[in-house]
Amino acid sequence: MEQFEKLGKFYLGGEYNIEEKRLEDKLLLYDSKDLTTHAVCVGMTGSGKTGLCISLLEEAAIDNIPSIIIDPKGDLSNLLLTFPNLSRDEFLPWVNPGEASEKGLSIEEFAEAQADFWAKGLAAWGQGADRVKRLKEAADYSIYTPGSSAGLPVSILSSFNPPPEAVLSDPDLLRERINTTVTSLLSLLDIDADPIQSKEHILLSTILETAWKTEGELGLGGLIEHVQDPPFSSIGVFKLESFYPSGDRFELAMKLNNLLAAPGFRSWLEGEPLDVDRMLFTGSGKPRVTIFSIAHLDGPQRMFFVSLLLTQVAGWMRTQEGTSSLRAILYMDEVFGFFPPVANPPSKLPLMTLLKQARAFGLGVVLATQNPADLDYKGLSNTGTWFIGRLQTERDKKRMLDGLETVEGSAQGRFDREQMGRIISSLGKRVFLMNNVHEDQPVVFQTRWALSYLRGPLTRSQIKTLTSRKKAASNLEGSPRDKAAEESPSVVHTVNILPRGGKPILPPEIFQYYLPSRTGPGENGTLLYEPAL
Repeated sequence: MEQFEKLGKFYLGGEYNIEEKRLEDKLLLYDSKDLTTHAVCVGMTGSGKTGLCISLLEEAAIDNIPSIIIDPKGDLSNLLLTFPNLSRDEFLPWVNPGEASEKGLSIEEFAEAQADFWAKGLAAWGQGADRVKRLKEAADYSIYTPGSSAGLPVSILSSFNPPPEAVLSDPDLLRERINTTVTSLLSLLDIDADPIQSKEHILLSTILETAWKTEGELGLGGLIEHVQDPPFSSIGVFKLESFYPSGDRFELAMKLNNLLAAPGFRSWLEGEPLDVDRMLFTGSGKPRVTIFSIAHLDGPQRMFFVSLLLTQVAGWMRTQEGTSSLRAILYMDEVFGFFPPVANPPSKLPLMTLLKQARAFGLGVVLATQNPADLDYKGLSNTGTWFIGRLQTERDKKRMLDGLETVEGSAQGRFDREQMGRIISSLGKRVFLMNNVHEDQPVVFQTRWALSYLRGPLTRSQIKTLTSRKKAASNLEGSPRDKAAEESPSVVHTVNILPRGGKPILPPEIFQYYLPSRTGPGENGTLLYEPAL
């Protein structure tokens, strides 16, 4: 068999003869730099889509390329299930008891069978325990669960801090950053805000722009304070009171405050900051495979977090030097609802920006979905690689062909719709059509055996088990987030959600008066007010 351990080559499987339904003796080695033009993977449930994408992420880790993974279903956490000894005891805690029962086996017997099954599957593809061990040691693996304590906690507060200077100094980039942040926040309040028509959107956008340019860090508490008492007197040509009366601003401030004060929301404010550099590399420079598991979140919460994360990644991207090689991967599983062909959810703008600009910075974006109708094909016109698996219906196949014809065929004049249609109709399990603009023609291949144990979606308790050791190490030894908290007061485990000055939020009809200080600087140069009746 051809040697597959080559730097810059991702071992994804072997070429497949679609006419004779057999695997050929030629490996599919995907050039990693081709991923800088991004990739899309489409296939129905059971097509092998998850296995292919996990294999791609495994190859990146082996090549010391970090990944940020958005996991709406819980499948991608399987990347942490690597068992270097391929033994029964390693598999035992993770096998599915239901499957064991269906086969009439005890848990121990089923674990033994799975270990043997995985060892034989790897061997058939020229892999073994040594490669599993290499993968396990190649990167630092973490599962973050925003808004939940099941995995590692992550704080979204840094998303309201000023962006890098490269973004602040560019009006277009700054406007995009503000728009996504505000739209995401308002979606949590169930406010479908149009950036042009919505008073809420315009007010919050103006507050963020003003604060980022003049005050630096703002925080959610400061944002609420500024809603009631904005640091400006007019918006456009209208006086503030005419554009957005104080009574209406108070109602918006109360909605934001109720969100912030809700017990469940506090978990969004604790943990490591949403810092892309920290999510890609450890303090010692080791690449990370960072998984954001969001299966536990509801729809608005998912949109809120994904939009903020994509915005942070776009901001990080613009601080990097240009490169033609693959620097990092952003992978999103089940992109349904986040990049639709018609609507414009908060996630779409930053994702579109990444697809258009990330190539120059070495960031590869990989999107996966079951349903071709989920995708905006015009938005994917810059995508260089398409992995197409078995599809559910003829309608899906037609939609897929329309998309391929849109993004690839007209550009080079080599798209054969009839031939593509025949191939897609003939695809079986774990067999994919790869259409790569960097290659002369499409290739049909069968995916290799994944090094990680593909157990399926992990439960909350299983995620807790996988992350408990890392949480314990953080508490005992002092984690990077602890050190960051010492260096920056905005990075803390538990966040004070009061506004910066402690100024209370009162209805607009209640007038507030503050006595001037007549005592001079006083002790420690401070003056303390205490409430009294």
